[in-house]
This record gives sequence, C-alpha cells and structure tokens, in this order.
Amino acid sequence: MRTLTTCFCAGLCLLLCTSFQPAGKWVNLLDKDLSQWNKYLSFKHTDGDGGKIPKDANGKDIKAIGYNKDTAHVFSVKMENGQPMLHISGEIYGCVFTKQDFSNYRLMLKVRWGKNKFIPRLHEYKDSGVLYNSQGPSGVDYWHSWMLGQEFQVGEGTMGDYWPIASAHMDIRSTKRRDTTTYIFDPKGEKHDYGGYCQAIADYETKGEGAWTQLELIVFGDKALQIVNGHVAMALSNSRYKDGDVVKPLTHGKIQLQCESAEVDYKDIKIQQITAMPSQYAAYFK
Repeated sequence: MRTLTTCFCAGLCLLLCTSFQPAGKWVNLLDKDLSQWNKYLSFKHTDGDGGKIPKDANGKDIKAIGYNKDTAHVFSVKMENGQPMLHISGEIYGCVFTKQDFSNYRLMLKVRWGKNKFIPRLHEYKDSGVLYNSQGPSGVDYWHSWMLGQEFQVGEGTMGDYWPIASAHMDIRSTKRRDTTTYIFDPKGEKHDYGGYCQAIADYETKGEGAWTQLELIVFGDKALQIVNGHVAMALSNSRYKDGDVVKPLTHGKIQLQCESAEVDYKDIKIQQITAMPSQYAAYFK
C-alpha cells in the first residue's frame, strides 16, 4: 500500500506540474512581478576562465550566488507600452526559469538585443538562449549556470541553433558544411545523434538596433521545432539525456531564459498546451 500511495502521489505531482491549461488556450508567462519564474545566478566569469569556477584570494572555489539572490538586479521587469518586458542585464551568468514543469506545448516570445556586453564575451556575438525540457539542479553545465536541458540558441546571427546542456542529446537531420567540422540542419540530410552543436538552416533574425525577433518553440513528446520569425530553423527528435551509462527520455521540464554576458529583452511570453504536433510540420519527422 505504501508503494502504491507513493506512485500515486508522484504521478499526481507530475500531472499537476505539466498540465497548465486546456489545450488551445494561450497563457501569459510574464507579469510585472515575475511571479511565474525563479532566478539562478552563478558567477561573474573572468576573461579566459573557460567556464571554470572562479577562485577566492586563498585559491578556493567561490560559491555560486544561488537561487533568487539577485541583489545586482540582473533580471528585472520593465513596462513598455503598458506591457511587461523582461530585461536581462547580462552581467552575471545565470537564468530565470519557470516554476512550472511543461510538456506538449507551443511557446511564443519576442527577443531583442540591448547595447551592453560583458566579460568573458566582450568581443564575441551577443548570446542568450531558451532552454527547454530543463530538469534537476542549476549549475550542471560546464559554465555552472544552467539545468540539464535542450537549448534553442538565441544569438546574433545564430538564432535557432542547437546546443545540448549537460548530458542532453537530440537526433537532427543535417549535412556537414564544406571544409568545416560544423553540421547544419538539413531536412533532407541524414539523421545524426547530437550531444553537441548543430547550426540552424539559415539566419532568420530581424536585423537592426532595437528590432524584435519572434521566436516559437514547439515541443511534443520527444520532438521539438525551433522557429524564428515563422521559419523552421531546426527540427529535433528523440530528446534524451545520459544518467551515467543509462539513457533516459527528456520530454518535459522547466523553461530557462539565459543570462550570458549580453544585455537582452524578452516580451510577449506565452504558452499553449497542444495534443499533437501541428500537421503542417509532420514532414519534418518522417
């Protein structure tokens, strides 16, 4: 009886965490109080540290700032034209992440770049990301800043690229770029197992100072679509991760928005529960 009760409670918890509204209804995830999100901050990385944990004067690892301790106001909500907008300063590596766990959904949001960049990416393109199917504690990646999960890359000229976080993997149809070691998403290419980077099929970002880019993420079961300004930049399947030597499915989780040394704004963040992958995208998964 104890085992049955435990199983029932675990199942009920998962249901409550992943069921958020009737299918088809759009739900806003952003308000002026950031009430549906938590925060995590790791470190203000130094130039050339390669993501290593910074040391104190005695050579010991500095502790991460941690959860919901944003005294530097890295994350804030500003009102623009009467609507809330999430402002991320970029100064300290970390993220905001949803309090709720999601599966089988469409996520819509808009993003634009600010002017500021910070060490250790002061001389690189501006960078952020939408991380999905995020599970477990923060700080498990090599930058010690994020949860296990899949990344919809948000970057200047790299919108829609794929990065795995920690031990995450995806299958992606792709072709190797000529004279490089980089693979690019190709709906007609061979399917490859990715525990590393894959480039989007094209650059669909809106250009110009202060310009907003529309992002859409569709997640259903073990499949995902990363869409930029209405264009499919990446189709992915067989979402999973490695727990030691054991491969496990990675089909639900929290949503993270990264702070990664660049000033960035997000707005119009909304989510819709779905009961199937939209039919117009079925061909990507044949």
